[in-house]
Amino acid sequence: MSDAPQAPRSDLPPAALRALAEAEERRKARAREEPLPTELGGRDGPDPARYGDWEKKGIAIDF
Repeated sequence: MSDAPQAPRSDLPPAALRALAEAEERRKARAREEPLPTELGGRDGPDPARYGDWEKKGIAIDF
């Protein structure tokens, strides 16, 4: 995805142009935010809540 702003497209309906402008504002606001701090002692790899595998050293664990 390119970070360069694109010229508005005149063939889109006004609602689509408004949605694109709102999305651009959200991207700019997200870029201005400070990054989240790293978790100390957190797990490595993908988030198990999202990817569904809770394991530690090859053993399946629960909360």
